[in-house]
Amino acid sequence: MSPRRVRFPAAVETPTAAEPVPTIGPVIFTVDLNGSPESIDLSGLPCPRLTRALATALAEVISAPGTLRDRNGVRYVVKRIREFVEFTAAVLPDSASDLRLSDLEPDLLDAFETRLIAQYGGTSKEPYLTMTYLVRLLKLVHEAHHDAFGAAFHARLGFTSAAAHRASKPLDAYPFPVLDALENAARDDVARIRDRILEGENLAATGRDPRQHGWDRLENILWYIAHHGPLTVDDASYKVLRPLGGREELNGRLHLTAKDLVPFLLLLACQTGMEPECIRQLRSDCLASPARGYVSIAYIKKRAPGSTHKTVRVTDGGSLRFPGGVIRLALRLTKRTRELIDSDALWCDVGRHGQARAPFDGPQGSAVSRQWMYERGLDRLTDRDGGPVALDLRRVRKTVKSRQYLRAGGVLEDFASGHTRPVAAKHYADIGAHEETHEQAVEAGLEQALGAALSPPVVLSDDGARLDDGQASLTAREIESALSGEQDVWLASCRDFFASPFARKPGAACPVPAWGCLECPNAVFTSRHLPSLLSFLDFLERQREEYPAAEWTARFGLAWDRIVHGVRARFSTRQIATAQVIAEGGGDHLLLPASFLEVIA
Repeated sequence: MSPRRVRFPAAVETPTAAEPVPTIGPVIFTVDLNGSPESIDLSGLPCPRLTRALATALAEVISAPGTLRDRNGVRYVVKRIREFVEFTAAVLPDSASDLRLSDLEPDLLDAFETRLIAQYGGTSKEPYLTMTYLVRLLKLVHEAHHDAFGAAFHARLGFTSAAAHRASKPLDAYPFPVLDALENAARDDVARIRDRILEGENLAATGRDPRQHGWDRLENILWYIAHHGPLTVDDASYKVLRPLGGREELNGRLHLTAKDLVPFLLLLACQTGMEPECIRQLRSDCLASPARGYVSIAYIKKRAPGSTHKTVRVTDGGSLRFPGGVIRLALRLTKRTRELIDSDALWCDVGRHGQARAPFDGPQGSAVSRQWMYERGLDRLTDRDGGPVALDLRRVRKTVKSRQYLRAGGVLEDFASGHTRPVAAKHYADIGAHEETHEQAVEAGLEQALGAALSPPVVLSDDGARLDDGQASLTAREIESALSGEQDVWLASCRDFFASPFARKPGAACPVPAWGCLECPNAVFTSRHLPSLLSFLDFLERQREEYPAAEWTARFGLAWDRIVHGVRARFSTRQIATAQVIAEGGGDHLLLPASFLEVIA
């Protein structure tokens, strides 16, 4: 009987028990590469058990988000698999047809590496690159079948190469002015995206069903998108939609597009320095443990052993200068799309033809990112080599790390968080960008403390400048503390929690941290506190229905006046709109604390 031709999907499982050799047919499978199929045919190879195991591992790598998705890269790895299997069969000709994984010896990998070095030369990077992919695939085989390899061969998988020249130069950082320009452009674009979708939502709320009231009014079309999902070719013809911008532009009034993901991912990369693939794979429940102006971002680092679950602590607040605020805004703006496709992926968009999707791949190297760079004029920036700047989120991460390194004064112990010391030294410290140092200016010389009398609330901008009209001053340390969130007490930052004017004795903790902040001279308000303040203000407004006017004024009048006239009035309309959207997307994160509810009960 001739062997049957086997087709298996991108995510496949090798049988636990080895089947008899005659039933292991030729290996052919198809994978999806960004919507385009790629057929992989390993049918002509010897060593059927080894071939199938490597093919299964390759299919797993390709199907994993944000890893091997480039067609040329896939074909390169397939070529290397062929070379290794054919080499194995040549070295073990007598046992090739029934070779088991347990028969593999460490000397086989070393001999294959030696042949690659002889073929490409001792200074070529090809041997090391080939061994990198091969060892990675063999590790996946071991993870799927822990008893497949012998102990000696498994130990050999603990390192990539025994002799190959790595020949790799660490990726250099961008010049700091380039990073700042990328971050500013991304932040401005995210703000425009926010305004566009909020405007679309407002228009949709005034529209009516276009099937009854006409497709010639923008608000009617947006009403239809809001109630029935993005427009497709089945809903209305291009001729009908063209006067109002066309299908893609109309869908973009209520949903993110592929181009919108570029500034969102870039802004988070600039603010956090996270791995690009980890940013792309964030889930809608990635925020955890918000406290004192910080929040944790939970993610999975696929390159780490065992797909390690990791977290990073970042600043949180009510403007686009805080990573927590950017993610909360993304949660709010992608909620409609996520619900359409029932996905927990943070990054969802709507394609040109109206299909809602949760894309795995980010903007790096894509045509849409190059178009975005061109439209913003960022491709005219000058890189370190004098050439034009191309967007690479890996280099964004490298630049953020470079800035951290310089701020740490070159002390490796203070800089190596998240890396082993050798990796931090080789890949993030020993780079061309550190041949020159770009020290940051430190703010100083601001005014001193408020008196005990009830004076105007102290309000700061994101860079520490005073927005209020008060005469009392703040020290540089107090400004730094307020901006960092280390002294946050829900509605404000506290200059000194243990020097409260409401405490019974000096040095005692503040007895009214929730209610008293609005009247306390220790309180300092920044844009980070705006979402909580606006949520609290909404609560105060709802209380008007619960109490007579006189009682409401007695209970809440002063607090309402301090927020509306003392704090909110100091911020711009755009800052307030951003904070309001973030408050709406915060869900349970912005609920009133129990201590406050006890005070007003």
